[in-house]
Amino acid sequence: MKKKTLLLTLACTCILTSGYCSTLSKPNKNVVKADAILDSIYTHFGVQGSALLRETYPFDDKFIATYTASDQEKVNPFSYLWPFSGTMSATSALLEATENSDYQKAMDNKVLIGLEEYADTKREPWAYSSYIKTEAPSDRFYDDNIWIGIDYADLYLATHEQKYLDKSKGVWKFIQSGTDDKLGGGIYWCEQKKHSKNTCSNAPGSVYALKLFLASKDSSYFKEGQALYEWTKKNLQDSTDYLYFDNKGLNGRIGRAKFAYNSGQMIQSASLLYKLTKDKKYLTDAQNIANACHQFFFEEFQPEKGKAFRMLKNGNVWFTAVMLRGFIELYQIDGNKAYINDVQKTMDYSWDHAKDAQGLFGEDWKKVDGKKNRWLLTQAAMAEMYARLGATK
Repeated sequence: MKKKTLLLTLACTCILTSGYCSTLSKPNKNVVKADAILDSIYTHFGVQGSALLRETYPFDDKFIATYTASDQEKVNPFSYLWPFSGTMSATSALLEATENSDYQKAMDNKVLIGLEEYADTKREPWAYSSYIKTEAPSDRFYDDNIWIGIDYADLYLATHEQKYLDKSKGVWKFIQSGTDDKLGGGIYWCEQKKHSKNTCSNAPGSVYALKLFLASKDSSYFKEGQALYEWTKKNLQDSTDYLYFDNKGLNGRIGRAKFAYNSGQMIQSASLLYKLTKDKKYLTDAQNIANACHQFFFEEFQPEKGKAFRMLKNGNVWFTAVMLRGFIELYQIDGNKAYINDVQKTMDYSWDHAKDAQGLFGEDWKKVDGKKNRWLLTQAAMAEMYARLGATK
């Protein structure tokens, strides 16, 4: 049997140690696939003797990260925080899907050890920097930290271990430091570049605060989460189609790009607000955004065999993974599985047609693309999506 880097095995029919798996007559295909991708990540992106990961496979000594808003002067041997944090989300999703303590061990003994290499305690409040702390100080992004804070909150809700909630609360203090009264409120994107307030910090910021409320029962988190939702809706929603623009500059100019994760997080926030308040306006919001996402981020596709369906459009896979979180949150309320079914059909097709010989994926759902390198964040997003689908009944 192939040596495992993480803790579960793909080659079995159901070798999981939790009661979850022992009650199944057959293995959960989505969970098995998610675990296989995590194994591929540590096999191909892992660094011997370290809990850190490479950004690309094969390692690209000319790779330039274009998403940091900085001029990169040298090639970094390790991943930036954002792609690394995707492995935290994927492992957390697998823990939620299976209730298998082996995933918590993997989280504590591998993922979180690597994550702490990005922890910056020299600047206050402490937060996770975009690159490892042993290098020159790097920018600290509010959205990067929000995704991590959400994962910590989810870990607490899954395990009820106080250490995760303490971490989540600690990260939230950094997020609070990224707010002011300019533009009437809202969270900036980057601590060092306070030029805009972005949907990618405010929509998940709302989700984060609401999850902290669920975890702690502290009403101040609920109030902050609700306020962030309302601010984002007022400032960044396109009233013509319910989707969300990318950002609003301090000069009032709107960055009009539309990304799946931005609208997806507003679906999730609206759904959480409905669960907590039973105010139907939030359910209506969530359903309107979800339908708009289904129209905008999917396209009609006719496979070689079988019925046509709406397939996810090519693009950033992690953005899609975050949109799926919103679809699932809404489905738990209204029982409409149409959007999730089309994601599942896309994932099934991709597994058969778009996975390369190393078990890795690009950004084309229909086929193995011709790109030389695979991105860490794409693999983490695929693992997260399969895990979340595996948990959705």
